[in-house]
Amino acid sequence: MKKQIDLQIIATLIGGLLFNYLFWLEQLALNLLLYSVFIIIMFLVNGEIEKSKKLFLYGFSHLLAALLVVYNQSALTVITYYISLVVFVGFAHAQLIRSVFTALLAAFLQIVSSPVNLIKRLATIKIGNFSIEPLLKKIKYIIIPIIVIVLFSIVYSIANPVFSNYLEMFTTSIGNFIFDIFTFFFGDLSIARFLHIILGILFTAGILISFKNKSLQNAELTLTEKLIRKRRNKMLPSFGSELKGIFSGSLVNKKMGLKTENIIGIISFTALNLLLLFLNGIDISTLWLGSANTNYSAELHEGTNALIFSIVMAMMVILYFFSGNINFFSKNKTIRLLAYIWIIQNAFLVSSVFLRDYNYIDMHGLTYKRIGVIIFLLLCTIGLLTVYIKVAKQKTFFYLCKINGLVWYLLLLVFGFVNWDVFIVNYNINNRNNIVLDLDHLLDMSDKTLPLLDKNRALLKKYVHQSSYATRGYDYEEVVADTAAVAQLETPIDTVQLNIENKKRQLKNFDDDLNGRIERFNEQYAQTSWLSWNYRDWQTRKYFIPNMKD
Repeated sequence: MKKQIDLQIIATLIGGLLFNYLFWLEQLALNLLLYSVFIIIMFLVNGEIEKSKKLFLYGFSHLLAALLVVYNQSALTVITYYISLVVFVGFAHAQLIRSVFTALLAAFLQIVSSPVNLIKRLATIKIGNFSIEPLLKKIKYIIIPIIVIVLFSIVYSIANPVFSNYLEMFTTSIGNFIFDIFTFFFGDLSIARFLHIILGILFTAGILISFKNKSLQNAELTLTEKLIRKRRNKMLPSFGSELKGIFSGSLVNKKMGLKTENIIGIISFTALNLLLLFLNGIDISTLWLGSANTNYSAELHEGTNALIFSIVMAMMVILYFFSGNINFFSKNKTIRLLAYIWIIQNAFLVSSVFLRDYNYIDMHGLTYKRIGVIIFLLLCTIGLLTVYIKVAKQKTFFYLCKINGLVWYLLLLVFGFVNWDVFIVNYNINNRNNIVLDLDHLLDMSDKTLPLLDKNRALLKKYVHQSSYATRGYDYEEVVADTAAVAQLETPIDTVQLNIENKKRQLKNFDDDLNGRIERFNEQYAQTSWLSWNYRDWQTRKYFIPNMKD
């Protein structure tokens, strides 16, 4: 056991140094994959970690996320990488956990507590008769007072400007003193680099060293996916019954409480169905059967807001009524039917918002927000489907969290396969005859779109007059001022020639901006090392410099 503990500490130190080497002043790309390979190998050689199917499954999904960063290198793939890493760490150290959300929370607690976990591991190390545990015990007598002093110093400095000035002078002197000592012993190593190494060690410790407290895992083990009929204990009421009592008073505590609850549910679902039917009826008459209103932006935002409110309300109401024994009540067919109808009506509301988004895209093209609405609608549809299963199959709230968490995690990985910037630009250019092409929006995309923009340079120039270049290219007030002398000589101003010159300036500004972006990309690419390599940047570089060496 001591050998294993020593190996974990050694692996943590090596991981910290590797972290520093891979990520210092580098982009997040190939280095993330290399770090993940190291982490997974350390888990495989760790005897404390069970080599289960779950470990290999989520380890593979994390490697896939790392590969997607190397392949597509975008904000989405980087976010997916870290989420998959945290999920993998949570499941690896607590393999009895069943929900992605619980795994995220467990890994977060472990990573946050990494300094404490690392100190506890260091305290177990013995070199001969020497042990650092007594030293660590004495350090706490210094660390805790320092933390208290720092906190109160911050509070006092906020309250008193004079004290704040003295505190600033004192901290500056201490900082300079520490900097001088550090540079004396480590002249070739900056403080920022040193702190980066410490960060790498703590981050690696949070991943590799297990958080021994299994309270979260044990708490989740008490949760079931299938509802079980339970008799109510009036002496020890449940949280659910207490919550219901807040809204229904003493009604639910009467002898016929279950029948009363069923009647209240029927009335509630009937009213909610009528309310949503009215809203959907408006959509049918104005949206589905044709409408003169072409303010797609306002329609989409209003529809999305209504959908969010309706879906959240549907989840809460259904969970409220179908969380207990009403699922097993022999006369619950009516309330079940009303719940199903409400789920169907919410699904129709989803389709109405999708139609609004489709109309918006059809008129103005694709943007990240409009794609985000589609993804949100997909998640809503999945959520409604799982809510239906929850009611039909008598499932618990934990079941909803488990299934939806897994689906969201898988979709996050799937979306990483798409090069969204190029997809958006390509779609808008190909559909330019049917949409209002927003040149400024296309130019705001990442450098991955530069080859596509360069290929369509001549085509895009036709839309310069509709972009910000229309105001940047020419200032009419300056022209009037410059031609004042000519006007005094009663020489007519040639507005046609001025417009031609203006258009030339607009086109030149467009070319200069695009060429400037291409030049900056090539310069930045030439300065990056192999650790920052990713396929999309390499592909872009290959387009502009076909004969470059790989």
